[in-house]
Amino acid sequence: MAEPMPTHPAPASAMAAPQPDLSLPQGLAYGLMGLPLAFVALPLYVVLPHHYASTLGAPLAALGGVLLGARLLDALVDPGLGRLADRLLQHSPRAVWRASAVAGALLALALWAVFMPLVHSPAALLAWAAVGLALAYPAYSLLSITHQAWGARLGGNEAQRGRVVAWREGAGLLGVVLASVLPTLLGVPAMLGAFSGLLVLGWLAWHRAPVPAPLPQGTAADHAGLWQPWRQAAFRRLMGVFVLNGIASAVPATLLLFFVQDRLQAAPGQEPVLLGLYFLSAAAAMPLWLRAVARWGLAPCWLAGMLLAVAVFAWAGTLGAGQVVAFRWICALSGLTLGADLVVPGALLAGVLAQPGAASAGASFGWWNFANKLNLALAAGLALPLLAALGYTPGSTDAAGLQALSLGYAALPCALKLAAALALYGLILRPAAQGRARPGALLQPSPIDTP
Repeated sequence: MAEPMPTHPAPASAMAAPQPDLSLPQGLAYGLMGLPLAFVALPLYVVLPHHYASTLGAPLAALGGVLLGARLLDALVDPGLGRLADRLLQHSPRAVWRASAVAGALLALALWAVFMPLVHSPAALLAWAAVGLALAYPAYSLLSITHQAWGARLGGNEAQRGRVVAWREGAGLLGVVLASVLPTLLGVPAMLGAFSGLLVLGWLAWHRAPVPAPLPQGTAADHAGLWQPWRQAAFRRLMGVFVLNGIASAVPATLLLFFVQDRLQAAPGQEPVLLGLYFLSAAAAMPLWLRAVARWGLAPCWLAGMLLAVAVFAWAGTLGAGQVVAFRWICALSGLTLGADLVVPGALLAGVLAQPGAASAGASFGWWNFANKLNLALAAGLALPLLAALGYTPGSTDAAGLQALSLGYAALPCALKLAAALALYGLILRPAAQGRARPGALLQPSPIDTP
């Protein structure tokens, strides 16, 4: 059972003191760990399904089941890892760095094992992937949650929180671009070696990042239970929007390589170009989104990004064989909208956590990552078997199967993104327009915000 929320706000002295605006070296020192974490995310969540199905010959439906099980298990342990991150952050920065070193070493070893299997039969491949992912996912989660919680506890206003997230996500975009290019240009071993080196660099740089002030003993966040974030209506509202939007992004991420090779029938080597366009466009647009946030606020910018993404991505459902140039434009324009998804949700959550009586950062980001991975699990575990049931198989030229692939890749994500936009408007922006509160205030938890 979670401890009850206090019936009065915590005093100002009980909150972690906001840090001054990050300088360029400080921002790089904190954000650099985002590069290897995003670097490894693309192989784990995008490359791995296609690698096992098309290169190694694992059966598609069974692979979807393995990925669903591994990702669900991974998601279930995230809230507990969030509480562990809270204890590490409250103990000392040195405890954070030591635990991160152990988690990083385990992650690197597991990633090498998953992508360089020592078995060949379909059944053995599936078992090998399941064991490797069961080791890699928790290690990745502990690193991610601790790094996110560290940044959230640096504090600041909306613009400052947006900049903290932007340092992390901007470095992450560079990591994703590298991870999308290296396997094709230099091969999987080079990709794994680069990740291992970048992970060490990120860990060393983290030692020079600004250190958040520890929460005094006895505060609500210090004694927060595992379920305490869900007691806050602000957290529940934000999580509802985040989940819908996350599923909308997870489905095309899972199906991208299948769509490019089978629906578009693109020439070999196009995938890194398309991914590079997408993420480089996102990186280029990041400063524009930060300026927009400073002028119009976090939630309105998120809504604008969602609607723009639907307007652009709906075009993908009309494409057929050979229309790679058109898809490049879609990748570039969709990338411009990605900055809102990268900057705004984490900054909104940091705002929730900055208020008196809020739950701890680790516990909240544990549930945040749980939701994110649940989205990815559902995308792999439901989309792949569904496509198989509708007649699609990797390498297929069947018209019905390819049409099912187009619907799964483009139409379904657009519908989910519109649902997320409606939820954001209904839960946050419409009440503000009716004069009940400012958009930011609707995401600030009340100390008596209980079910």
